[in-house]
Amino acid sequence: MTKLRVNCFSISLDDYGAGPSQDLANPLGIGGTALHQWFFPTRTFKKMIGQDGGTTGVDNDFAVRGFENVGAWILGRNMFGPIRGPWPNDDWKGWWGDTPPYHVPVFILTHHPRPSITMKGGTVFHFVTEGIHAARARATEAANGNDVRLGGGVSTIRQYLTAGLIDELHLAISPVLLGSGENLFAGINLPQLGYTCTQQVASAAATHVILTKTT
Repeated sequence: MTKLRVNCFSISLDDYGAGPSQDLANPLGIGGTALHQWFFPTRTFKKMIGQDGGTTGVDNDFAVRGFENVGAWILGRNMFGPIRGPWPNDDWKGWWGDTPPYHVPVFILTHHPRPSITMKGGTVFHFVTEGIHAARARATEAANGNDVRLGGGVSTIRQYLTAGLIDELHLAISPVLLGSGENLFAGINLPQLGYTCTQQVASAAATHVILTKTT
């Protein structure tokens, strides 16, 4: 059965999944890059950006797991780009250039329609205006029996979480304090929604936690 998963989602010790003031110069928000210092040195990330080498071990193991058995992605619009409101044109095609690291269909939540974009390497961006349930249904069909990975951002994960639609969340808790930005769990009662912690593993750079929906 197809699962809806969150993988490799980094948060700070004070529960921020992104810094404030995301823009073209700060795609992760101000200070947000610090959340991902566990991921950047890994072999998985180096391969994503066309480089050799990289670290192995706990952090890379979780990074590898994040790409296994994934047949489609769902992203919030901010994960696709910094543009707000109606699309001014079709020039912007994502943060990753001509060959994004997804290599499968990607369904982007937006209030503003746009034609699908076929990229190099198998990624096809589809724009969904009908909401989170429609995106999940389309992604599940496209995944063809594999899982759907929910890439974020914070607001998108919160919507799916409060609807009880996420089967598993892997969070990488980085040893940093942001002080402001986007809180992931504020006002959300995880036990009431049926989530329990089923795994925790620490590395030198992050504490990896798996939350699983058990009821």
